[in-house]
Amino acid sequence: MFTAIIKKSDPWWIGWIEEVPGVNCQEKTKKELIESLKVALKEALDIYRSEAIKEAGTDFETEPIAV
Repeated sequence: MFTAIIKKSDPWWIGWIEEVPGVNCQEKTKKELIESLKVALKEALDIYRSEAIKEAGTDFETEPIAV
C-alpha cells in the first residue's frame, strides 16, 4: 500500500506518492488526480522492477519483503 498526499491548489488538484520520489500528478478533479497517481505509480514501479532485474543479471532469486 502507498500513501497519496493530495491538495487543492486552485484550479488544480496536485498530489504525490509519499513513498516513491518523482511520482506526482496534477489534475482538474480529485478523482482524476487519484487515477493519474495510480497510473504514474504503476509505471514507476514497472520501470524500477525492470531496472533491478537488469542489474541482477542471471541466476537470482526473489524474496517478498513487507515492512
